[in-house]
Amino acid sequence: MPAHIETGPPGLDLDRLRDRLARHGLAEGPLAAEVIHGGKSNLTYLVRDGGRRFVVRRPPLGHVLATAHDMGREYRVMTALRDTGVPVPRTYHLCEDPDVVGAPFYVMEYVEGGQPPATPAIEADLVDVLARLHDVDPAAVGLADFGRPEGFLERQVKRWKRQLDASRSRDLPDIDHLFARLAGAVPKTQRHAIVHGDFKLGNTLIAGGQVRAVLDWEMSTLGDPLTDLALFLLYGDFAALDIAEPGEAGEHMPSAGLAGRYARGTGLDISRLGWYVALACFKLAVISEGIHFRYTQGLTVGDGFDEIGEHVAPLVTHGLQALESLED
Repeated sequence: MPAHIETGPPGLDLDRLRDRLARHGLAEGPLAAEVIHGGKSNLTYLVRDGGRRFVVRRPPLGHVLATAHDMGREYRVMTALRDTGVPVPRTYHLCEDPDVVGAPFYVMEYVEGGQPPATPAIEADLVDVLARLHDVDPAAVGLADFGRPEGFLERQVKRWKRQLDASRSRDLPDIDHLFARLAGAVPKTQRHAIVHGDFKLGNTLIAGGQVRAVLDWEMSTLGDPLTDLALFLLYGDFAALDIAEPGEAGEHMPSAGLAGRYARGTGLDISRLGWYVALACFKLAVISEGIHFRYTQGLTVGDGFDEIGEHVAPLVTHGLQALESLED
């Protein structure tokens, strides 16, 4: 290994990172790093100092929207959940100084595991983990001020509309219709809880058929837990939408069975779940459009970005169908 490394992967200056981590006793000697591929938002790197491995997370290289890609939010919620029944990596350091690597970043534990194809047993474990998350008392883990749960759903609909408007680069008329229908039929929240914001198999590490770590907490907040459930179920339906990614393939438990398991574990009423599924479709459509915009501007790192824009239309259609099912 060279005695001195001047640069690393895109977005990670290893000299500056080494100096920062050395001051906090987290690394010794020169660093080597590589991008951990799979995510389409924040950048994740596996970093080695010769004897240890750890993970560094930072925002994307450009077109960073307000309220998105919040490193402090991810770091805080994982730190708070460390001693609960929710499996999360241990957190080591948060750097909010953008001069070190060009953006805020944090360092966390490297957890052994992977993302195998879905199985009914794995999905059942995921739903149980989700129910445990939603059972955590935010105040008991220091997260009472982590969000503003009152009016959460109304703000979610408006927020994703703002994100859409900030990423518009082509005509998508049906997405505005989906927004209007969501805004006109917001249900009442039954329980305020810590929500992950992007809960899916692809944002976990699995080993031995069990969930070892839940990752990617950038969208976490206090809000309506059924938003997490609906998004998780939507990811399971991706194969039917012909937009499946690694981690969504495999043998899936029927959505109704997963929803019923969650309802039994939490005691929540899921009769209006179709609205939440439609919101999940709107959210993923907006995120996909934002990634598509960054791709067209040459601001993405890694493979698979060229097809993300094709996900938007089927997500919008599925969302409208979910709303129509509530009217049957």
